[in-house]
Amino acid sequence: MLHLVFQSSLGPELLQRFDTDDAVVFLENSVLRLMQNSYCANALSQRLAKVRFYALAQDLATRGIIADEIIPGIQIIDYAALVKLSIDYTPIQSWFC
Repeated sequence: MLHLVFQSSLGPELLQRFDTDDAVVFLENSVLRLMQNSYCANALSQRLAKVRFYALAQDLATRGIIADEIIPGIQIIDYAALVKLSIDYTPIQSWFC
């Protein structure tokens, strides 16, 4: 499954919905939760072995976040890669808040 996360709050109830081999793309303000010093950095890091996490480069840049500031292991992608993920993974679940 492909999860598109738009919400800026990222609680344990959402993290529990990410299954092994799922792909999760953080978009818009949700990329703020990928900072190494965020409250959910530890929980996300622990899931990296089972879930593929991605951040949209344009959303990071818009918020002034550089690659060195996010949790190691999260892949930064562009729009073309986002389209490819949406083709490769079904179903797609969007999370808004």
